[in-house]
Amino acid sequence: MSSVSPIQIPSRLPLLLTHEGVLLPGSTMRTSVDSARNLQLVRSRLLKGTSLQSTILGVIPNTPDPASDAQDLPPLHRIGTAALAVQVVGSNWPKPHYTLLITGLCRFQIVQVLKEKPYPIAEVEQLDRLEEFPNTCKMREELGELSEQFYKYAVQLVEMLDMSVPAVAKLRRLLDSLPREALPDILTSIIRTSNKEKLQILDAVSLEERFKMTIPLLVRQIEGLKLLQKTRKPKQDDDKRVIAIRPIRRITHIPGTLEDEDEDEDNDDIVMLEKKIRTSSMPEQAHKVCVKEIKRLKKMPQSMPEYALTRNYLELMVELPWNKSTTDRLDIRAARILLDNDHYAMEKLKKRVLEYLAVRQLKNNLKGPILCFVGPPGVGKTSVGRSVAKTLGREFHRIALGGVCDQSDIRGHRRTYVGSMPGRIINGLKTVGVNNPVFLLDEVDKLGKSLQGDPAAALLEVLDPEQNHNFTDHYLNVAFDLSQVLFIATANTTATIPAALLDRMEIIQVPGYTQEEKIEIAHRHLIPKQLEQHGLTPQQIQIPQVTTLDIITRYTREAGVRSLDRKLGAICRAVAVKVAEVQPKEAKLERSDVAEREVCREHILEDEKPESISDTADLALPPEMPILIDFHALKDILGPPMYEMEVSQRLSQPGVAIGLAWTPLGGEIMFVEASRMDGEGQLTLTGQLGDVMKESAHLAISWLRSNAKKYQLTNAFGSFDLLDNTDIHLHFPAGAVTKDGPSAGVTIVTCLASLFSGRLVRSDVAMTGEITLRGLVLPVGGIKDKVLAAHRAGLKQVIIPRRNEKDLEGVPGNQPEGAHPHPHRSALFHTAGTTKDIFNIEELLPKSIVAYDHLAQVD
Repeated sequence: MSSVSPIQIPSRLPLLLTHEGVLLPGSTMRTSVDSARNLQLVRSRLLKGTSLQSTILGVIPNTPDPASDAQDLPPLHRIGTAALAVQVVGSNWPKPHYTLLITGLCRFQIVQVLKEKPYPIAEVEQLDRLEEFPNTCKMREELGELSEQFYKYAVQLVEMLDMSVPAVAKLRRLLDSLPREALPDILTSIIRTSNKEKLQILDAVSLEERFKMTIPLLVRQIEGLKLLQKTRKPKQDDDKRVIAIRPIRRITHIPGTLEDEDEDEDNDDIVMLEKKIRTSSMPEQAHKVCVKEIKRLKKMPQSMPEYALTRNYLELMVELPWNKSTTDRLDIRAARILLDNDHYAMEKLKKRVLEYLAVRQLKNNLKGPILCFVGPPGVGKTSVGRSVAKTLGREFHRIALGGVCDQSDIRGHRRTYVGSMPGRIINGLKTVGVNNPVFLLDEVDKLGKSLQGDPAAALLEVLDPEQNHNFTDHYLNVAFDLSQVLFIATANTTATIPAALLDRMEIIQVPGYTQEEKIEIAHRHLIPKQLEQHGLTPQQIQIPQVTTLDIITRYTREAGVRSLDRKLGAICRAVAVKVAEVQPKEAKLERSDVAEREVCREHILEDEKPESISDTADLALPPEMPILIDFHALKDILGPPMYEMEVSQRLSQPGVAIGLAWTPLGGEIMFVEASRMDGEGQLTLTGQLGDVMKESAHLAISWLRSNAKKYQLTNAFGSFDLLDNTDIHLHFPAGAVTKDGPSAGVTIVTCLASLFSGRLVRSDVAMTGEITLRGLVLPVGGIKDKVLAAHRAGLKQVIIPRRNEKDLEGVPGNQPEGAHPHPHRSALFHTAGTTKDIFNIEELLPKSIVAYDHLAQVD
């Protein structure tokens, strides 16, 4: 079988210098064209050429970046690949450039560079034609063995892939149909190889040498696939598409308003009020109070200040929805679809709402539950409350409690005061017009306290299911039934909520989102919302999932998605500027473009050339839209990345460990650093530490001193008395932030053990837990948020107290490397019942840096 190429390339070729990869004969590659030489080549040869030969280029791999636009031509590689330009696509972000789709034809060798400007042109020699194959029987037999060996490995590699994929099945058929001489180049471009290895294959002009160099690459890829198949775990396909069922809101009419007051000017206001009181459906006690007040109002002159106060009171009484309510929508299937469509994840919260609906079907007079969503900012607590109201078909009212420090905001003022008014609860019921709305008490953890009373204490009656059926507002001075109201409170932390108020609410934790969940939320909700707000369409801007991941990991560091939403808004604003600049140009050039296309079409039909551009390449002028947002565009719009992972660099020496902390804004990782020096046995603590954390540091050093001989921990002088002529300095970075709490005990023990043993702590491990003087590890709170913080920081393993194992059930399942408490996925979590267990965790403190690096690669 001969390997002489049937294609005769021109003796002179324009040279395309590429730095993004190595193109081999028979393979296809996309390359970006942004240098001055390459741009001129594309415009002169590809966009204006009309023959097949004009689309044939000489592709030369170039090590320096051609975007530097140097005046002199850089040194050229001796061997290149003749290629056919299949497609040309232009873009204008962040500057004008083209993307070429090129297919390799054959090798060539540069004989002489004929021209350097505006783009290089060289005289070339086609190497595939000049290749001489051995004619002796011995060489033929040796080449045949190499060919068969190569074919066997190629078939084995392809059969290890998923044959149900059309591309894999087509590749398997090509192995039998293509000449054996073409297979090394094609498979080298498919398997995972470096540019240096591809360059060696390109330089291998001899076919025998090419086979010998490619076989080890195939063997390496086969071994890698075998290892991957052993470690791969089955994944479940959770891509379920649901059809959103939008509930039809009922437009409620509020009875008893004063809209008929102007119809009959002769009617007296007092007579109208009396009529409305008589026809209203208020309870008997409230009716008696209103009748008494209307009698007093008749006897009052209108000039009295109390006249307006009494009239306002009576108007409020007839406007309140004493017995008016909306009918709940009890279709659980539709409610589940609506909740899933409006909010991604939050399974525990959705489950509780569906449970309420199910019980509501069985018992009509069910009292409204008192729910409290606790979680960091930006995770969707407030929006979930609005979605719950939409699911139930109820009215929604939000009451912001942040900064409220007067109990009258909840209970109202007594009518003896000038300018008195009802509290926010009664005023909200008047606004919605029904007695069974969804009330969202936002930021209940930020209530204040002043000389005007404690609003948290006033909420005790509102949020108690056993008392709120008889809630008495100071302004009304009449009981009102709140038992049918569904109260939902939101908070960032339960630490600032009084215990009595916390006891009346059902706490539902809303943890932060993982990176995978944030990507889904961005593409399902945030990006469509931002496009609508900025007047953009998907045909004008495209944000791939890879770009969204870059925004999440490099430009935001949060438990929720508020910062992510703001970054997406900044991108849309930048693209809106581009779109606004392009639209006037399109309007001016529209007519001239149409006429130009007609002239070109007539010219091509007259020539009737089969090698025309339309038959050989999909060439087009640079399109203005859509604008693709990649990492370069991100850097241009949002600036350099704000967050970079520095964990491994900071743990490059003994005496450093990673702890986990909880804050109202979500979990955070916390570094603990220790150093020792000659001194008098003093312990120095820095980093704005609270008293509890200082005590944890003293507990840790005391336990290590009592167990130093057991674990072979010595000071710089070789003594087991760790403080003998030795001072220890413990520092918690981010010194401007106040830190307190007992959960850093385990981290401090590990940090000091690393310092005195001279061994590094693994950089992929974070830990939390309280210690005692006897070495016990006690449970701590905030496990969910702490685990998510470790996940955001890229840490693979977490050490938690053994008694916190139960808290792993609530950790979201989309964690990398099996972050789940089930037995087959428990490798991520280690539990410690005592501080001794920390030293038993395999290779937490490796003996050398070499062993540490090896373990990090294995994980």
